[in-house]
Amino acid sequence: MNYFLTEEQQFIREISAKIAKEKILPVRAELDEAQEFPWEIVKVLADSNLFGVYIEEKYGGTGGGVLDLCIAVEELSRVCGGISLCLAATALGTFPLILFGSEAQKQKYLPGIAEGKKIVAFALTESGAGSDAGAIQTTARREGDYYVINGTKQWITNGGEASIYTVIAMTDKARGSRGASAFIVEKETPGFTFGKKENKMGIRASATRELIFQDCRVPVENLLGKEGQGFIVAMKTFDASRPGVAAQALGIAQGALDEAVTYARQREQFGKPIISFQGIQFMLADMATKVEASRALVYAVARAVDRGETKIAKESAMAKLFASDMAMQVTVDAVQILGGYGYMKEYPVEKMMRDAKITQIYEGTNQIQRTIIASHLVKEQAGRK
Repeated sequence: MNYFLTEEQQFIREISAKIAKEKILPVRAELDEAQEFPWEIVKVLADSNLFGVYIEEKYGGTGGGVLDLCIAVEELSRVCGGISLCLAATALGTFPLILFGSEAQKQKYLPGIAEGKKIVAFALTESGAGSDAGAIQTTARREGDYYVINGTKQWITNGGEASIYTVIAMTDKARGSRGASAFIVEKETPGFTFGKKENKMGIRASATRELIFQDCRVPVENLLGKEGQGFIVAMKTFDASRPGVAAQALGIAQGALDEAVTYARQREQFGKPIISFQGIQFMLADMATKVEASRALVYAVARAVDRGETKIAKESAMAKLFASDMAMQVTVDAVQILGGYGYMKEYPVEKMMRDAKITQIYEGTNQIQRTIIASHLVKEQAGRK
């Protein structure tokens, strides 16, 4: 289907697909098993300018937007959802800089990110603050020209591997979520260390680590926006980044559909390929329809973000919700179509099913997405009266 992509976007799709097939496919199982961060792939993506597709040209990017990022993430995730996160999670950590960074901050950090020399992580979640982002306990206390950060962040994608971290901490606990602020923290900052690397069910080629701050002194100029804007920074970041999670889910689902169709054409039972059986045909037809519907929604929302639409939270949540639920269903169905083979690690669909699950959880669980969508529906209805 023609999604009215520009020549540049078509090129992004082609180069991403080429990298996925030639560089990621041969190593995806090995990196998944070893839980090894894909630094060689990072270099390839950097050399292909994919880290800069959503960054303005004046900061070293290619001047695209969220749709360009989604196209790249989709194609990489079609082969490996875990490896694609080195790019997608860097974008998540970079959006706070793009949206709220000062000109000096952008000039300092964005060129290295666009070149792929610096990967980034976003640090909001804690052991007691996931869906309830306002419950974070990490603090940042102003002392002269520095903020002193203390606390622990949990389940941070790219943790330990990233050079730059955007961190949400409380500067005034008495104000609740309005007392949170956002900071740029560099990896080598004294007082900033890492805890355990998580042993995960899926996305195992992506590093997920605990971040530990013990009297970590961050210069005042590393404050993003103003004090008390941390929660706004996080929410606006998610509005821009959730289409990227949806694109990851979309790519995983498309990859699973590809594998299911290929297998169904080759596998014979009762003297004929199983794709000739109506039961299998109907499963594949439903899978393909859901994938295509998700793609239309993801691209539409990404375009809305790129147009600068500010009231996008509902639609962004819808894209993430629909695509991730779809990916979970499609990958489960792909395993079912492959039968016993689908359950074996020699075939990729079991990995795709494992990878798909996290897309229903991170950057806001799908229950939270439904809450966001419903709250906006209530407000919109009230506004019509």
